[in-house]
Amino acid sequence: MFHHLDHLLAHYGYGVVGLIVMLESMGAPLPGESLLIGTALYCAATHRLEIGWVVAVAVAGAIMGDNFGYLIGRSLGFRLLARWGGRIGLTDDRLTLGRYLFRRHGGKVVFFGRFIAVLRTFAALLAGANRMPWPSFLLYNALGGIGWAGGYSLAAYLLGRQMERISGPLGLALGIIAVAVVGSAFVFLKRNEKRLTADAMRAARNEAVPG
Repeated sequence: MFHHLDHLLAHYGYGVVGLIVMLESMGAPLPGESLLIGTALYCAATHRLEIGWVVAVAVAGAIMGDNFGYLIGRSLGFRLLARWGGRIGLTDDRLTLGRYLFRRHGGKVVFFGRFIAVLRTFAALLAGANRMPWPSFLLYNALGGIGWAGGYSLAAYLLGRQMERISGPLGLALGIIAVAVVGSAFVFLKRNEKRLTADAMRAARNEAVPG
């Protein structure tokens, strides 16, 4: 992973992090979260990039991308999103789910959607299509972008630094434990994400049925 990151970051620097995070936030199916975490670990292991600048460009990319996505969604509306959204993975089910969630939860979807893969890519498009007031969107978008980009980057960086300082059998044991904990948390979140998404889809479909 570091070999590929080293090649990518050596050629394009911080800009590639901001660009990919921005494009993912606009609705492009790109691995923004994986790149963010990998770059933070790369910073901790190689010291060739400054984590402060990684956080800054990632936050800027997240906020800018979401605002572009909001404008696109507001300009296109649901009719055109329904027609063309499937090309970027915005299926009819996700449009139905987005309408339901924005009616019920509004700004919470923009904020917490940052941390949920199925929403992070499409939250801004759906916010625009749902005609969410832009000042509210901007506030929740900025808070979510700072929490997501800043939180994930710093947590991965600090974990990488701590593991770098510990060597020998203790370091290996702690590394195995850390990987197990992170892996278990990831599996738990993914399973609950699927369950919550399925529950919300059922509720959205039931609400869409007249009577």
